[in-house]
Amino acid sequence: MSKIHLLIDGKEVEAEEGMTILDAARRLDIHIPTLCHHPELTPYGACRICVVEIEAGGRKALGAACVRPVDQDMIVKTRTAQIDEIRKILVEQFLAHAPDAEVLTELAREYGADKDRFEKQSSFCILCGLCVRYCTEVRKKNAIGFYDRGATREIRFIPEIAAEACRECKACFHLCPTSYLQAAYHLTEAIGFPPPSPCKEQKPQEL
Repeated sequence: MSKIHLLIDGKEVEAEEGMTILDAARRLDIHIPTLCHHPELTPYGACRICVVEIEAGGRKALGAACVRPVDQDMIVKTRTAQIDEIRKILVEQFLAHAPDAEVLTELAREYGADKDRFEKQSSFCILCGLCVRYCTEVRKKNAIGFYDRGATREIRFIPEIAAEACRECKACFHLCPTSYLQAAYHLTEAIGFPPPSPCKEQKPQEL
């Protein structure tokens, strides 16, 4: 496997082909915040909180460190005024869903985010997809999925699968960065109060 050399925050690091910027940064003990990343799961890039500045081939761009592979002679900056502002706004949006989540509170302090900037939403979920992906990729149960798109997108347990697969599992609960109570609520609702008939327009979306 060929070696790739790049700079992250002015420090040179040797990485392997196919490695992500996030993995390379961790070799240098450079912290890049993440909310949707998990080492056992395929990189997803949903939350975008790991945004970094990338210079490659003479061009600068912003990208998600958890999904962007390293390139030879790439130059990466993990903290700039622009990056901090982007992360601040993202945290403020997430706080509208989960104002008391510990990980979001810590990020709010670091980036000076205002937890009251956006109107509060009636959901703890920030759609990081950790529960969905863990159930699909690791447990191979497919008991939970995404429904709808855009502003109405949400996660739902599939009653006929969850009734058997989830009662003794609940492995996805501890992965939630906001509150496992959200997953517990949806699981209870799916098993205890299943919809009378499935809606054809709202089948779980495949990852």
